[in-house]
Amino acid sequence: MFISKQLKENNIAEYLIYMWQVEDMIRANGCDMEKIKKNIVDSYPLTEEQKVELTQWYIDLIEMMRRENVMEKGHLQINKNIITWLTDLHLQLLRSSKFPYYSAAYYKALPYIVELRAKGANKEEPELETCFEALYGILLLKLQKKEISEETKKAQQAISGLLAMLSNYYIEDKKGELEF
Repeated sequence: MFISKQLKENNIAEYLIYMWQVEDMIRANGCDMEKIKKNIVDSYPLTEEQKVELTQWYIDLIEMMRRENVMEKGHLQINKNIITWLTDLHLQLLRSSKFPYYSAAYYKALPYIVELRAKGANKEEPELETCFEALYGILLLKLQKKEISEETKKAQQAISGLLAMLSNYYIEDKKGELEF
């Protein structure tokens, strides 16, 4: 929870990937708060007050997952909303002539996005969701200590660059400092 607050303020892309990982950690622990407390919460060097706060955060997330029927797969609405907000910002940036570097980063990542969508990514989902799914998939491969191909590394670099730029513009936009 403490990490999520910091990421949400400083890097919305990392925050979203982190939250997807939290959803999966909850699922890996059977949505069982006792297991989550033992396997996750108790592993952090926190004060008792912080552990209570972190435990409540997980309880709230589990309840949201139950209500939204994403106990086995899918993402919480709060995380889907971020994709929607980022997609709106992404489109505004592309439409504006004031952000040529962002457009260049997008066109650098676009061949990889097209390839991912051709390989079976949901064509109905926003392109940015495809980007996040690619980076999350690479994260999972790294956690499993599996080899990452050179082509995948190139895709990761291009997509990461695009999302890093978008995250910075998101912060500027939230502060009211972005003019299209």
